This record gives sequence, C-alpha cells and structure tokens, in this order.
Amino acid sequence: MGTPEFITALRKKIGHDELWLSGITAVVTRRAAVGTEILLVRRADNDEWTNVSGIIEPGEQPAVAAEREVLEEAGTVVVAERLAWVHSHPPIQWANGDRGRFLDLVFQCRFVSGDATPADGENTEARWFSLRDMPQMRMTQLERIDAALSGESAARFERR
Repeated sequence: MGTPEFITALRKKIGHDELWLSGITAVVTRRAAVGTEILLVRRADNDEWTNVSGIIEPGEQPAVAAEREVLEEAGTVVVAERLAWVHSHPPIQWANGDRGRFLDLVFQCRFVSGDATPADGENTEARWFSLRDMPQMRMTQLERIDAALSGESAARFERR
C-alpha cells in the first residue's frame, strides 16, 4: 500500500508542511512450543525488521486499524487486546520533502489465524520469532515489544 488517499489530498492543500498523523503499532504474539513468539515484518524500503505499523484512516477506530494493518501487511488475523503505550515520534522528513510527526498507539495483539506472509508489497518477509531468537532491530521497536509484553494493566504514557 502506498500513501493513503486522504494524505495525498491533504498534501495538495498544505504542500510539504508538517502533518500530524495518528498511527498504530501492532505487537502480535502467539504461544508456541518454544514459548511466546512475536510476528515481525521486514520492510521493503529499508530492509529492517519491525512490528507491523500503519496509519489510522479517517474515522477508523485505532484497535480496528491495528487489526486491519496486520491482515494487510502480514496476512494474519489478530485481535487487539490492550493499548500498551501512547507516545509521539520526533519530526520526520521524507525524501520528497514532506514533513510529518506521528502519534503512535501501540497495541498488544493476539494471533487468531493465518500464515505469516508479506501480503501487500510493503514488506519482503513476515515471520514469527521466539523472544530468544529475535533479529537485530532498532531500540524503538524493542521498546514497543517491551510495553506490549510488560503485563501492565494500563497503557504507558510518554511524559518527556
């Protein structure tokens, strides 16, 4: 999936000005013989392993967006069970000059069904990893996993 249509329409009006976007990160887990496994995708644009993430469509409920993004990007059905972390990202500038900033809602999601596969072209791989056998990832991705697996009943809120 490319840039959502609503963002393309907004860009026609605001040009490259900073755009505040609401996004989700889905930390998907399942139980396996080796213990808890995490579903990760390898991004086509930078070859990095990440959790599934995406932009919330206008009017879409955030938990529904998390479930939709996992199905679209990794071909699996999940249920968003808990909001784990609410935080914002530093400003970003894309190669075309567009600027933005994301509010990220991190959800702990439970696997229901499906075979992990890169389903929409945004990723080159989708696969399960045991917690002991995780690939190299950015600290920001590991922080999201930590928040989702923390066992905390309430979401974390960033205060810095």
